[in-house]
Amino acid sequence: MEWLKQHLRVTASLMIREMSTRFGNKPGGYIWALIDPLAHVGFMSIIFQAIARVPALGSSFALFFASGYLPFLFYSSVASFVNGAMKANRALLSYPIVAPFDVVVSRYIVQILTTSLVAFLVLCLVTVEDHVSFFGVMNIGNVVAACILATLIGLGVGVANIALFARSSLYEKIFGVVTRPMFLLSGVLFIPENMPHPFGDILLYNPLAHVIILFRSGIYPEYRATGLDTDYLLECTAVVLFVGASIFTMSARQLREEKL
Repeated sequence: MEWLKQHLRVTASLMIREMSTRFGNKPGGYIWALIDPLAHVGFMSIIFQAIARVPALGSSFALFFASGYLPFLFYSSVASFVNGAMKANRALLSYPIVAPFDVVVSRYIVQILTTSLVAFLVLCLVTVEDHVSFFGVMNIGNVVAACILATLIGLGVGVANIALFARSSLYEKIFGVVTRPMFLLSGVLFIPENMPHPFGDILLYNPLAHVIILFRSGIYPEYRATGLDTDYLLECTAVVLFVGASIFTMSARQLREEKL
């Protein structure tokens, strides 16, 4: 139990350091972390409201876009924040008490807390601005499950990329190019089940599409979510986590010794 207490103390200290480094000692750092996604939701809502008369679900363009953007944000923010954990804490890794596992966990938790606050504020503002009421009928279980699974997929991708980015700068560039369209291919702006065959079926091979469907099924009680396959989503999440953890574990020693 002593080793567990040690890891908890180190992780807590790293979390405080991460928050201080990332957001700074001024409130402006925290404010910008909230304004950026809020502005994104508002800007995209205005664009789609000008293009279409009604959203694919409900009556609020802002809520429809937020219901796709927020679960994707849980994935993308964790994946991008975690993959820089080793570089940002390189100096601390020279201390034997600080393990690579600790820096990853600290960044993962900090990002979950930050994105959760952002998601809550976005949904509250959408409720006030568009005069929609969904909190009373929201399936909180589906919403929370979608967010957790999104972060776990992001964690698996992030820890794998810690090692893979260190091994190849070319892979890092290729990964950035290949995953850039993921925002569109995950169903943030549309409902995959409504896409014509076979495009809808192809899009459902993306586990993030199922994450967004699960999230929306918690927001919209009338949404039938016929494309959702929870077994497939859980299997993909487990595989991504296992592969990512395996790559990271095999490379952790070399990363710590700066041999990668």
